[in-house]
Amino acid sequence: MKFNWGTGIVIAFALFMTFILSYVYKVQSNNKYDNELVVEDYYKKETTVQVDIEKQENAKALKNKVTIENTKEGIKIKFPSDFDYSKINGKVSFYRPSSQKLDFEIPISLSNPHLLIPKSNLVGGLWDISVDWNYEGKDYLNKETIYF
Repeated sequence: MKFNWGTGIVIAFALFMTFILSYVYKVQSNNKYDNELVVEDYYKKETTVQVDIEKQENAKALKNKVTIENTKEGIKIKFPSDFDYSKINGKVSFYRPSSQKLDFEIPISLSNPHLLIPKSNLVGGLWDISVDWNYEGKDYLNKETIYF
């Protein structure tokens, strides 16, 4: 058999395809390469976008706004001082863009005008924090990204 340009190109193409297919198989089958979604119920979440926009507008209209601070003790969320903190309820969602396994939610139950999430509950890195809260029948939503 004679080795010519055509045979070389076919062999090179076959080797390249084998490399790409083996790489794809390795990435899909190995748990080290986690293929996770941003949100589990993406289409269900999509239906709440307008409601979230209205909640954010309500939060922006407040004279005293919710503040989210990175302190030595952890993440401190301060609610408006002109609201009765015992009537505030809702949840705080922590979303970690790099790992879905680290995401968690905390219900809002206040004994003073601020909520402290201790450092021990958080892993260092980038966090998207959403404070979805309610006061006297009106809904509010505050979002912030913090590097902890």
